[in-house]
Amino acid sequence: MSEEKSRPPQDRPWESGWAPDTTRAPGTRRLWLAGALALATITACVTAVTVMDESEEPAHRAAEPTTLGGSAPGGLISFATPSEGGTATPGAGRARPSPTPASSAPSVTPSPRPSANAPEPPPKASTAPSKRPKPPASPGISIRAVDFPDRYWRVRDGSVLLDRIGSGSEQREDATFRRVTGLSDSSCHSFTTSDGRHLRHRGFVLVADRDDGSPLFRQDATFCPRVWSPSGTLSLESANYPGRFLRHRDFQLRLDPYEHSHQYRSDASFQIVSGLD
Repeated sequence: MSEEKSRPPQDRPWESGWAPDTTRAPGTRRLWLAGALALATITACVTAVTVMDESEEPAHRAAEPTTLGGSAPGGLISFATPSEGGTATPGAGRARPSPTPASSAPSVTPSPRPSANAPEPPPKASTAPSKRPKPPASPGISIRAVDFPDRYWRVRDGSVLLDRIGSGSEQREDATFRRVTGLSDSSCHSFTTSDGRHLRHRGFVLVADRDDGSPLFRQDATFCPRVWSPSGTLSLESANYPGRFLRHRDFQLRLDPYEHSHQYRSDASFQIVSGLD
């Protein structure tokens, strides 16, 4: 037998002791209340936004930037002045800066002119380098062999030989040279003859030749002194052929590679003495 009791009709609640619950609102009433509450909330928000827009509109209108006319440089921006009929904005009583500066360049105070009685400044020292006096021409020298003290360098037929020098002036002039700064190395020497030629090696033979201005000539005519002993004897090494020294062989001056022998050192040792002319 079913335990469910049949509910009596609503128009007869007094039967069986049952009565409808009137404390709760039906579902449709709740929906109507929620809709009315949402509508009131939306209306309040719209009203608040409208009031705020109306209160901020003058301030935005006063601060609206506008570009200056043709009298101002391009790219400058100023703030537009509101019309007389518009709403007064805060700070309207303060002075507004002019959109264009009164003067674009700072004022320059002219320097006072010196009085007529002011002392003249001392003349400035010249910055140009002073010309150095030319050194006096070096005295003539002669070059003597160590192992043949009676023989000297002498130019004969364009070659440099080791000769005995007689009393004749021509021979003594041919055996006298000028020692100058090396043409390719200032720490070395070059030698010139009385007629302006330079001593240079050509084919590893020492000759007298005219300077042609070429780098090869300057190197061939440059010899670096190398001291052999404390007695002052020296040998002359080629500037462009290191390891080759001037030596006499068969009494002719040549440029030969160094040999570790007594004969080589004797043939390559010379003394510089006063000129014979």
